[in-house]
Amino acid sequence: MEQGYILMGLDPGYGRMGFGVIFVNAGAVELVDYGVMVTTSGDAFENRLLSLANDLGDLFAHHKPHAVAIEKLFFGKSSSTAMCVAEARGVAMLMAAQSGTPVFEFTPAQIKKAMTGNGAATKAGMQKMVKEILHLPKPPKPDDAADALAAAITMANKKW
Repeated sequence: MEQGYILMGLDPGYGRMGFGVIFVNAGAVELVDYGVMVTTSGDAFENRLLSLANDLGDLFAHHKPHAVAIEKLFFGKSSSTAMCVAEARGVAMLMAAQSGTPVFEFTPAQIKKAMTGNGAATKAGMQKMVKEILHLPKPPKPDDAADALAAAITMANKKW
């Protein structure tokens, strides 16, 4: 049996929630899976949250992560959007707790600094570093998935 551990990163959102799963062993980081969970904009909000919960439940059951890194909220211009994202983030934290998986939170600036050395790095700079660290042929898309992978890589490099 291989040593090491599985880490999952989540980039919270209610329309799209990015996820990234990595395997860490003796300092080496390997890509396991990444993508986005998408909800239907015309659905009732509670059904969108339920859809995210179901998708997250499937991800936790399939990958069995040892820990989850989730991005802390950054409040932009729209407080109503931020509230909806906060509720989706709550669903992610609930699903982690239900699966018995510890959650570690990082601000966007902490993730950017850990990945690039610059807390104000651009999306392109972040994607380039994720590509290089995971030895991918091209940067991961969409941004939500790349951000989730960056969160997981950040956690891998911390003493948790």
